[in-house]
Amino acid sequence: QVQLVESGGGLVQAGGSLRLSCAASGSIFSTNSMGWYRQAPGKERELVAAITSGGMTNYAESVKGRFTISRANAKNTVYLQMNSLKPDDTAVYYCNAEIRKTYFSGVRNYWGQGTQVTVSS
Repeated sequence: QVQLVESGGGLVQAGGSLRLSCAASGSIFSTNSMGWYRQAPGKERELVAAITSGGMTNYAESVKGRFTISRANAKNTVYLQMNSLKPDDTAVYYCNAEIRKTYFSGVRNYWGQGTQVTVSS
């Protein structure tokens, strides 16, 4: 089985910073794109940032210049450094990874359980 475990969420004041981590474990042959999504109450889940295995990144317009995504391929871990946080960033943040379990298997999408980020004004 493959499991994604997130950590690093919490409560922070506006203007503060948080760092999220997500480690993939289990039967993993290779990991393609990894990323972070978020879902606020009453809203749809949206992409925050993504990074390929080669290091190419993609960010939502609302977080550009404030958030930085990175990864440690050897650890199958992805990070999200969040600076200058705003109340609008309040949401449950979900880790996502495209994982191939064996050389012969296809790529499948996996999700973490989510971690709450709350930014107070």
